[in-house]
Amino acid sequence: MVPKAELHCHIEGAASPDLVLKQAQKYGKDLSAFIRDGVFVWDDFTGFLQAYDAAAELFRTEDDYARLAEHHLSNVARDGAIYAEFFTSPDHARRAGLSSEAYTDALGEGMKRAKAKTGIESRMIVTGVRHFGVQSVEAAARFAARCRHPLVAGFGMAGDERFGDIEDYVRAFDFAREAGLGITVHAGEFGGWESVQAALDHLRPSRIGHGVRAIENTNLVKRIAAEGIVLECCPGSNIALGVFDSFANHPLPALRRAGLKVTLNSDDPPHFHTSLAREYEIARTEFQMDDKALTGITRTAIEAAFVDRKTKAELLARLEPKRR
Repeated sequence: MVPKAELHCHIEGAASPDLVLKQAQKYGKDLSAFIRDGVFVWDDFTGFLQAYDAAAELFRTEDDYARLAEHHLSNVARDGAIYAEFFTSPDHARRAGLSSEAYTDALGEGMKRAKAKTGIESRMIVTGVRHFGVQSVEAAARFAARCRHPLVAGFGMAGDERFGDIEDYVRAFDFAREAGLGITVHAGEFGGWESVQAALDHLRPSRIGHGVRAIENTNLVKRIAAEGIVLECCPGSNIALGVFDSFANHPLPALRRAGLKVTLNSDDPPHFHTSLAREYEIARTEFQMDDKALTGITRTAIEAAFVDRKTKAELLARLEPKRR
């Protein structure tokens, strides 16, 4: 099995249908509108968001969140992952009635349990939600900067990239950068190549979440390659949400040929009927990538991971063939 690593996954969106149904039973909720025959169902992006929120609303306590993190990381470890980052959302914690600190500590507990059980290394990236507005994103950034949890390693922004002007969020990213956090931002999914260019111009991230629409602008592709920006690509998500109509038309192979650093990720895996293992299999069967190329993808992810040098070196060593 090719060792794997993931940089782009939303923790609330990673809750499997079976775990969500257990939570629904715990809280007396009917999820039949969103889960049928053991799978999430929705028709369009709006429906996906509704299903996502309905599932996320069922994680309300510290124990719930610890269980969610442990469950998710144990699943990706079974897929062969040696490292995984996931996005956290203080906004979801607030809706659940938890402080950002309690929410983060609970997820951290689940991460420790998963590591003890499987050996997987993991980190959290605190995110603000772009369409919740500048003040909300700045509040998330301030929390990320001050929380000092040992497993919080980065800050990012998710949500609707078509909302507002990217330059309005510069201060939030400055807070995070000054605290020494890694910087990533969602762009180039529904917002087109322009959103990627704006993110690079104003927020100066080392990674772009998705970023695949950059293929629409040759000069931008050259810039991303020259600056060594890493793209957190999610092919299964892109097809499920209609960003591209088929894997044959997905730009990941073209981006690789242009010299860009790309990684493979599951985004909100059960909602898109995918997993980290399936994303690697998509790359193998749809993009004709062999074991060497797939291991190279994992290496790129680990090199781009928001971890200290010692941890990164230990992870990279696990990619080397074992000598007899």
